[in-house]
Amino acid sequence: MSVPDYMQCAEDHQTLLVVVQPIGIVPEESFFRIYKRISAVSQVNVRDSQRVLYIRYRHHYPPENNEWGDFQTHRKVVGLITITDCSSAKDWPQTFEKFHVQKEMYGSTLYDSRLFVFGLQGEIAEQPRTDVAFYPSYDECETVEKRIEDFIESLFIVLESKRLDRATDKSGDKIPLLCVPFEKKDFVGLDTDSRHYKKRCQGRMRKHVGDLCLQAGMLQDSLVHYHMAVELLRSVNDFLWLGAALEGLCSASVIYHYPGGTGGKVGSRRAQGGSLSAEAGNRHRPGALTSNGINADTSAEIGRAKNCLSPEDIIDKYKEAISYYGKYKNAGVIELEACVKAVRVLAIQKRSMEASEFLQNAVYINLRQLSEEEKIQRYSILSELYERIGFHRKSAFFKRIAAMQCAAPSIPEPGWRACYKLLLETLPGYSLSLDPKDFSKGTHRGWAAVQMRLLHELVYASRRMGNPALCVRHLSFLLQTMLDFLSDQEKKDVTQSLESYTAKCPGTMEFITLPDGLKLPPVPFTKLPIVRSVKLLNLPTSLRPHKMKSLLGQNVATKSPFIYSPIIAHSRGEERNKKIDFQWVQGDVCEVQLMVYNPMPFELRVENMGLLTTGVEFESLPAALSLPAESGLYPVTLVGVPQTTGQITVNGYHTSVFGVFSDCLLDNLPGVKTNGCTVEVIPALPRLQISTSLPRSAHTLQPSSGDEISTNVSVQLYNGETQQLIIKLENIGTEPLEKLEVTAKTVNTKEKLYGDFLSWKLEDTISQFPLKPGKIATFTVNIKVKLDFSCQENLLQDLSDDGISVSGLPLSSPFRQVVKPRVETKPINPQESSKVGDFSHVKTLEAILNFKYSGGPGHVEGYYRNLSLGLHVEVEPSVFFTRVSTLPATSTRQCHLLLDVFNSTEHELTISARNNEDLILHAGECQRMAIQVDKFSFESFPDSPADGTQFANAKQLEEERQQAKGLEINSKLDICWKIPSLKREGEASVEGVLNQLVLEHLQLAPLQWDILVDGKLCDCDIVVDCKVGDPIPLEVKLTNWSKHSVGPFALTVTPYQDYQNGVHNYELQDAITFVGSNTFYIESVKPTKDSVYFGALLFLYTGDFYLNIKFHEDNCSKELPVSWFCLPSVHIRAMEPVVQTQL
Repeated sequence: MSVPDYMQCAEDHQTLLVVVQPIGIVPEESFFRIYKRISAVSQVNVRDSQRVLYIRYRHHYPPENNEWGDFQTHRKVVGLITITDCSSAKDWPQTFEKFHVQKEMYGSTLYDSRLFVFGLQGEIAEQPRTDVAFYPSYDECETVEKRIEDFIESLFIVLESKRLDRATDKSGDKIPLLCVPFEKKDFVGLDTDSRHYKKRCQGRMRKHVGDLCLQAGMLQDSLVHYHMAVELLRSVNDFLWLGAALEGLCSASVIYHYPGGTGGKVGSRRAQGGSLSAEAGNRHRPGALTSNGINADTSAEIGRAKNCLSPEDIIDKYKEAISYYGKYKNAGVIELEACVKAVRVLAIQKRSMEASEFLQNAVYINLRQLSEEEKIQRYSILSELYERIGFHRKSAFFKRIAAMQCAAPSIPEPGWRACYKLLLETLPGYSLSLDPKDFSKGTHRGWAAVQMRLLHELVYASRRMGNPALCVRHLSFLLQTMLDFLSDQEKKDVTQSLESYTAKCPGTMEFITLPDGLKLPPVPFTKLPIVRSVKLLNLPTSLRPHKMKSLLGQNVATKSPFIYSPIIAHSRGEERNKKIDFQWVQGDVCEVQLMVYNPMPFELRVENMGLLTTGVEFESLPAALSLPAESGLYPVTLVGVPQTTGQITVNGYHTSVFGVFSDCLLDNLPGVKTNGCTVEVIPALPRLQISTSLPRSAHTLQPSSGDEISTNVSVQLYNGETQQLIIKLENIGTEPLEKLEVTAKTVNTKEKLYGDFLSWKLEDTISQFPLKPGKIATFTVNIKVKLDFSCQENLLQDLSDDGISVSGLPLSSPFRQVVKPRVETKPINPQESSKVGDFSHVKTLEAILNFKYSGGPGHVEGYYRNLSLGLHVEVEPSVFFTRVSTLPATSTRQCHLLLDVFNSTEHELTISARNNEDLILHAGECQRMAIQVDKFSFESFPDSPADGTQFANAKQLEEERQQAKGLEINSKLDICWKIPSLKREGEASVEGVLNQLVLEHLQLAPLQWDILVDGKLCDCDIVVDCKVGDPIPLEVKLTNWSKHSVGPFALTVTPYQDYQNGVHNYELQDAITFVGSNTFYIESVKPTKDSVYFGALLFLYTGDFYLNIKFHEDNCSKELPVSWFCLPSVHIRAMEPVVQTQL
């Protein structure tokens, strides 16, 4: 026997072999349809008996194997069923003849045969025959199964007669010697009368009867016969047949222990029959040879348990039988099949290591020269058996050998499809899966080198099959999953091969369905390039939307007062699903930043890289990039435009690398870091672009709030100068600009500003709204820089050494002091001046203009945008006031303000004040200018915390009062400077120059004294004319502007003459007389009230006279400051009266 049956299992020993074959030309489909129906009748309950017959059908069986039927009866063809097409009666004789020829092939072993004829009708078909069945067609053959059952019953009758005939001990009859084919020539000439020969004949016959009993469903009887055969054959060292007896004993024991079978799917169909067999065995007593085997002896269970092998003994006997088979070269097929049967039993017993030993023995059994098809079958069965015992890698090894055998060079037409199919089946054994998701988590499983070899073989088989799409898919899988194990040269080779295949058939993200229904999932290139982080970027600062603040805070209800709540714990897990705290805007370009790197040893070109999103209609703008070899982390920004509003989720990105299109989802990339992938898209807003008349600044403002400045401009101004900034507002978006608010904020400066740094009128710009897309509006901002014009060092020094002040002058003195020259005290040399103050120091002012604008659908939803303009102003000094002082004027309500002005520029400069002539200052020159000013009334400013609660303390209140006083004084002075050569001009402020002492001198006294002579107010240089001899009325009026009542006071009026040489004449009793008293008594005067006192003078001579008014020193006058009692000087000129001539 040379053709092994690798599908054999232990329970096949109880089956009857029936061959089903076609005669003549029978359609293959029709034949196998009938064959399937026939083979379904695999077990039949014998009539009038509780035994079950098992049938094994084959549509092809080598006749040489049938010659081993005496050795093991299940190998003997006992039934033949032929199927034929016969459409006419003329063909019937020839068809019937072929049936007889077919019977002759197995004639020596056949018990019975049947011929199924399809298509023949008429007289012949109507003749009743037992061995022939006629059917009109393949569709009209309902009785096939019934015919098969009758056929099997006829087989049982023959089987039972043979069993009874062989089992009956006929004394005196000579027992024939059963032989295998290769033994016949060895027994020629032997002594047939020897004891040894007779025992050999008896042992072999016992073993043969055991086979027949097993086939006839008498399990217990077969066990008894097998035991007897083993004893007889062992005594005569008949090893080949001893092995067969042991194998029969093992098979019967396996049938008892494992009624479900050991042959996998085939065995499962015998589960019911196996149980019946066990029940039948319970009813057979040893040696029962009756036709029905019915016996109620309960001792059968004891006998069966005694004769049946235990599961461990079964394997031992299999080993012994196989060792005996191994002694005979011609029994290689028997040995191989016994190994296969033993492995199937061990697989059920889960004894994998012992099963592997049997399989290893089967691998090394040498058979005749096998054909390629037989080699494929052998390796496939070995693979299946290794799979059953859990040796998955070993199973894959033999299946791969079978696959390679399908495409052996010796085959004229290699079966590449079969090769490819078998290679696919080897994947699980090598821990390979065609789904790349299985390789994205955890460590790599399996031997990478073997896996790469297998994938290369799949690619080659796909190419030989003429399927480039499969080549691309497998190469992509190899590159994606085995990238870490490929050498640099292998990476180059694989990518070159991939590019050559994708030139014919680009790689896609579609499933590839194979003919057998297997679907190959797509392979996205998540490692080309490798993405480490995905970050959704906020819009640029100038384009970020802001929500208008409402009266009630938003999202109050969603905030919990608890630090941790287990109810909402589940929402904190996946950071990829969290919502980001900024918004994107419909119609604006949005960005997502990926940190990628190239793991390849050469430059990697990535084409058509874009975003994958859900939730909102999104227009992705693909990018192409080229990453250097092993680049390290490299930022890549992908952009797109959301077309609608709502929630948008970035699910991943798509690429095209080496001709393979990939959709890479973030859910499949567990190592990727992200700040969240869901963001809200709000309705569209206008976009504002600003341009200015000033040059851009190299200085970038960094505001403390962290906001970014979109545009920075710079300008250089002199201190006190004003310049206009023209800003063009252009709507470059698609929505109309409807609302605009402008605010300014000074940043990063320690300098004190006086006045409004930036000022504008927004009404002119708003009148141009709504601003349609593409339109431009203008906006004008006035930049006015007024820093401190003082030089503190010089100021302090001058006040201490010059002593120019009115504090030491007598209140009644009307004279001006002589001012000391400053040239000799204040050097102009820059080296010397730098010791006390750097007059050329350039100061910097920075401010931010913020444009808050909105419009379109976004405005309806309450959103707006901010656009910031940074302004960098370099302030060069223009003039400094190095010294300030005051001198009294002739009028008590005026004084002279003395300012030492220093020109710190490099140009000639003119400075002027109100009602003063221009003063020309050369570069670096210092001159004094005197300005006559009216004294100020500062009583309207708050002087108590009750009137200024916004100030933190009394010191701040005092500073604010002093600043307000300086502002009022400066507004009256109107000091301006001009640089004619540069055609530039500006203001000069004394707000930061004036100290408390100067302010007191410039302030009107709270007690206002008015003196009227003859109804004329006397002050300054006013001269009152009067007539000698006429009484002149004199009025003294006191107005109390203080907050308290003052008085009573007493004052005396003393006239005198000034000879202009320093001599005053007070002896004027003969020249002037008072009408009444020359002393005035003033009662208490309440706040804001006044009091007037009258008197009269009479001049007796002509001349210029002055009145000196002195206060009587008493308690009331001593409590008040001296400066409150400054009375104006009175100058009276007495003239002769005009004599009128009467006509």
